Amino acid sequence: MFNFDKPKKLLEACPAYHITPLLETYYNNHKLIIKDESSRMGLGSFKALGGFYAVAQLIYKQVDKPLPPNDYLSVTVQKIAKDITFVCASAGNHGIAVAAGAKIFGAHARIHLAKTVPEEFAIRLRGKGAEVIRSGSTYEESILAAVADAESTNAIHLADGSWPGYTEIPQLVMEGYTVIAEELRQEFEQTNIWPTHVFLQAGVGGLAASICFMIRHNWQIQPKIIIVEPELAPCLAESVKQGEIITVQGGVSNMGRLDCKTPSLLAFDILRYMADSYVTISDADAFNGISIAKQFGINTTPSGAAGLVALISVLDEGNLPLAIITEGDI
Repeated sequence: MFNFDKPKKLLEACPAYHITPLLETYYNNHKLIIKDESSRMGLGSFKALGGFYAVAQLIYKQVDKPLPPNDYLSVTVQKIAKDITFVCASAGNHGIAVAAGAKIFGAHARIHLAKTVPEEFAIRLRGKGAEVIRSGSTYEESILAAVADAESTNAIHLADGSWPGYTEIPQLVMEGYTVIAEELRQEFEQTNIWPTHVFLQAGVGGLAASICFMIRHNWQIQPKIIIVEPELAPCLAESVKQGEIITVQGGVSNMGRLDCKTPSLLAFDILRYMADSYVTISDADAFNGISIAKQFGINTTPSGAAGLVALISVLDEGNLPLAIITEGDI
């Protein structure tokens, strides 16, 4: 499903790309592994991988000749990119990744934010050269606004979620996320130390599904994969239980980047077959996760710490669980 060699080669040609830290540490005398995405490409979130890669590939589609990775920032590409506008909805980090990618290549970005997204994200987006529009009261309403925007302006709608009739572009975003799984695999193959459990937090499910797919595809040692969602937004768990995509109802979670009520179609199709189990965590536990992460020298948010919070439940002799801190405290 994913061409995982392609995004890694492209990103390695980007000066901002560096492999993020992998920490082997202890909590309550039990060993665990943390992948820290809080500094990814200077944007503070794993989303940088998907946004940058998808922008690059969508611009490349307008170029009429093959391009090696080092030529993506050429004058030829920038002349094409200057006439392209990318539009998306965001709970914060995806929009920043799209805006930063568009700016690097000389394209334009317009990001729709629901009123629940903190103004600090709007400020950061404008700092990346993006136009920001407040659209709707919820993330789902901002998606509808972005779709309507793209249809009326001929901009490219670059969403990180997918639904029937809209899968090609979100698949590119998810393909970018596979870089995390490849970094992990290469590290574990060198050390021959493999996790027994992998905890993957999920909003619409793009990150969780892409990493889950890669684990099942090419990891030598197979761990149990647990999907972590907010108690107020268990859209993947409920959809898998029902055997079809459903929209859940609930209040607003403090895990803003995970507070999605409808899963991505692509993510659902992968996780329903490849994940082992699903857990939910409360807003209070997620907030407490900030303090736990700080013990390891990582500043994050309730969303970023969600996998770590769930991981603590399986700390036991003989287990070596892995969690990903998905974002910094931004």
